[in-house]
Amino acid sequence: MKTLYIVRHAKSSWEYEGIQDIDRPLKKRGINDAYLISSILQKKIETPSVFVSSCANRALHTAMIFSYSFNFPLSNLKISKSLYSFSDGYLIKTVMALDNGFDSAIIFSHDHGISDFVNKFGSKKIDHVPTSGVVAIEFKTKHWKNIKSGKTLFTEFPKYHR
Repeated sequence: MKTLYIVRHAKSSWEYEGIQDIDRPLKKRGINDAYLISSILQKKIETPSVFVSSCANRALHTAMIFSYSFNFPLSNLKISKSLYSFSDGYLIKTVMALDNGFDSAIIFSHDHGISDFVNKFGSKKIDHVPTSGVVAIEFKTKHWKNIKSGKTLFTEFPKYHR
């Protein structure tokens, strides 16, 4: 069995002019939501075997907050340039390339790729994964490269906890 936790980065700020999209920081609400959801998740699950984040500032900051909540060493956080994508193609490739020694993984990425991924591989239709939202999917396989349809275990969205 393999368990995947997919996290959409926290709410980012659009107030800074002249910066590239990849460098956009989190808003205060985004930071608060990331701490809220990571704290809830930390009480609900065991620490995932591996943390993988998009290289975008907003995804990395979200991953750092979750790492802090799980007491996961930042030095072990894997950063993937290919996850800075808004389609599910690179997300699928990233998941399928995970080391089979990892029974669970948490990935921090972007929408629309996340919503497409969870609807393609999960068992529950989700119209839109919100910022700081988490979707957990379990796959009955020993090898990440063999993931097909999985079972959506749960979702955690900030609006249900504010």
